[in-house]
Amino acid sequence: MAEIVTIETPALGDRSYLVHDAEVAVVIDPQRDIDRVLDAAEALGVRVTHVLETHLHNDYVTGGLALAQRLGAAYVVPEGDQVAFDRVPARDGDRIATGRLVVTPVHTPGHTPNHMAYVVGEDGGRQVAVFTGGSMLFGAVGRTDLVADERTDELTRAQYRSVRRLATELPDEVSVHPTHGFGSFCSATKTSGDASTIGQERTQNLALVTEDEDAFVQQLLAGLGAYPSYYVHMGALNAAGPEAPDLSLPQEVDAEELRRRVAAGEWVVDLRQRQAFARLHMAGTVSIEIGDPFATYFGWTLPWHAPVTLVGDSREQVAAARRQLVRIGVDHLAGAAAGDIEEMAGGHTSRYRVAKFADLAETYGRDGVVVLDVRRPDEWSEGHLAGAAHIPFWELADRVGEVPDGEVWVHCASGFRASIASSILDRAGRQAVLIDDDWEQARDVGLPIASPTGAA
Repeated sequence: MAEIVTIETPALGDRSYLVHDAEVAVVIDPQRDIDRVLDAAEALGVRVTHVLETHLHNDYVTGGLALAQRLGAAYVVPEGDQVAFDRVPARDGDRIATGRLVVTPVHTPGHTPNHMAYVVGEDGGRQVAVFTGGSMLFGAVGRTDLVADERTDELTRAQYRSVRRLATELPDEVSVHPTHGFGSFCSATKTSGDASTIGQERTQNLALVTEDEDAFVQQLLAGLGAYPSYYVHMGALNAAGPEAPDLSLPQEVDAEELRRRVAAGEWVVDLRQRQAFARLHMAGTVSIEIGDPFATYFGWTLPWHAPVTLVGDSREQVAAARRQLVRIGVDHLAGAAAGDIEEMAGGHTSRYRVAKFADLAETYGRDGVVVLDVRRPDEWSEGHLAGAAHIPFWELADRVGEVPDGEVWVHCASGFRASIASSILDRAGRQAVLIDDDWEQARDVGLPIASPTGAA
């Protein structure tokens, strides 16, 4: 009986899988930090014979090649992908047998042109699961605009047909296991639920409940918002064949060197909780709170390959950040420091106020009060505060000069991205107020919301 172990990476909204028959196993779409897979295989006492990639990923750097090399396993990658390493090419309809498992690649273009799903059956023919990567997600599909703008329409139509092919060829009881769709920006629209089957997807998946292909294309494209800027680097890194990551702590930086780097305008990222940062931080540093969205927003905010030094409460906090960053290919950090921030700052400190939307409601419209919305353009267009300025958080460092004069009240949808933006404003010498609150509260406290048509 095939057993499936799910290895979650909530920080990126992804899942990897280990499928085994109690003796041998295959791994699908492993993340860069392969120690988690190695630990799972060791705990089960199984031997990994194959590592399978559904596609060259756009949102993370794979651990597939390193894992296969470490274990002496076959590394299976879609045939059409041009890569710089030896691999076993996955072709539509191939049969990969190992132990009591039989794996069948199914060409499912859409998320990428050469995308493969992998149907896992048991020796004897019964199909039990399909690993769908970025094709069929829970109630949705993977986005189709990550390859090239001019191919988006073509790939969107291919995605529609791929999902419908899976639903046509597989029985209702086959369980569905996507890689993306748990908060990943690789999902075209919101997903639903935490588990599914082909039968369930027939009743809920966008590509299966929309009978007209043109209508599907229109609906999917309308739902595509901005995605992290670091995505553009992931495919090339994966095609080159990433090595196993270095998870050791970055070189330690003393307080004097830390202050020198800040004074020189280098990027120094403070990992502490955003309210703690607001209360007191080293002037000139940027707040990106360590947590599940950390790597995504780090890669979206900072210039690619810019020297970065991390600052945290503890070495454990720095180590957690290091692990998340290698998943997106940030392998070379300029250093790190951990401990009491006031001591490290040596008097070079700054702070700003933390508020709620209710506090903004009391000052809204007064002279000298500027409201800055740093959400994505699609969020802004769905509704925003009347009179607010809008600069997406990832553009703010280059556009600080466009922010109107005054005290800048910064908000996003929860406070996480607003914290990044507030710290960037503070770094530039502007007076910021962080609104650490849920966007839904804005209307509840009586703030004027401009509708998508612009009317309040």
